[in-house]
Amino acid sequence: MSREELVAENYYSKDFDWEQLREEVENDPSLQFHLLPCSSEKIDNLNNHAEQDSEAWDEFHARHSTGKFFKERRYLLKEFPELAACKDYSKVLEVGCGNGSTALAILRGRESMILYACDCSNEALVRAKEIIGAANSISDKHRFHPFQNDFSTTAFPSWLACNICSGANSSYEINGLNPSCSDETECCIGGVDFVTLIFTLSALPLDRMPKALAHCFAVLKPGGLLLFRDYGLYDMTMLRFQPEQKMGYREYLRSDGTRSYFFCLDTVRNLTSAAGFTEIELEYCCVKSINRRNGKIMKRVWVHGKFQKPSCS
Repeated sequence: MSREELVAENYYSKDFDWEQLREEVENDPSLQFHLLPCSSEKIDNLNNHAEQDSEAWDEFHARHSTGKFFKERRYLLKEFPELAACKDYSKVLEVGCGNGSTALAILRGRESMILYACDCSNEALVRAKEIIGAANSISDKHRFHPFQNDFSTTAFPSWLACNICSGANSSYEINGLNPSCSDETECCIGGVDFVTLIFTLSALPLDRMPKALAHCFAVLKPGGLLLFRDYGLYDMTMLRFQPEQKMGYREYLRSDGTRSYFFCLDTVRNLTSAAGFTEIELEYCCVKSINRRNGKIMKRVWVHGKFQKPSCS
């Protein structure tokens, strides 16, 4: 994840037309390799690399341990006002919390919010704990419950579905706390109210995405929301990749060993629908930003989505 993703603080979804950008890219001979299929050998290499993903992200967060890379995602509550307007003591599961840039924004947006945050990288969790721990509000620290989990291969812990409330695994604690129950809440059988996937799904192998979304669906309460933001097709960062970094259809491997996939709306729609979600919102966010060092305009494309678990599930 590059620094540009972390510095965005304003949300403008219509700075330019995505269809016009698509035409420009698809008619540019120098970019044609992005449109071509990949060899089976490259795809196999990318799939084999999947077992090293956690290690790559550990190294990434270790390199950026000084805190200079951190930028709180203050735009998040503008895009997802449901997080600030939710009922008291609502529960959020942030999947792929990274260094805590999303977690801090969520905690500050709603004083009673309870936030569970997971990541496949232990190093990321260390950074997130440090950043939340350094926050001015003691309340933020007490409502933040991090844990390690790779949701592309492993279901979320049973306590997230509030099995504690029904008597199962009642001794489970995080940081000395029972994370699913509190004196302020009623019995919380049913799971979490929100799952956030913010620049997380794109870091997974494509073939693991269906299982990952199924895990998100399972842990949500009926009527709960999946809040999604990720790389969109023909984003500037996609077009910067070199041919040798293209490892699959819209899949790329960065020089640091981390991966990135670039979504079109249909792919997101198909994946979430197959998992059981109902689409509430889905669109491209087309944002122009200026590189302060060289004055160049950068065309960023992200996919914004909101999806609901049906109340009858």
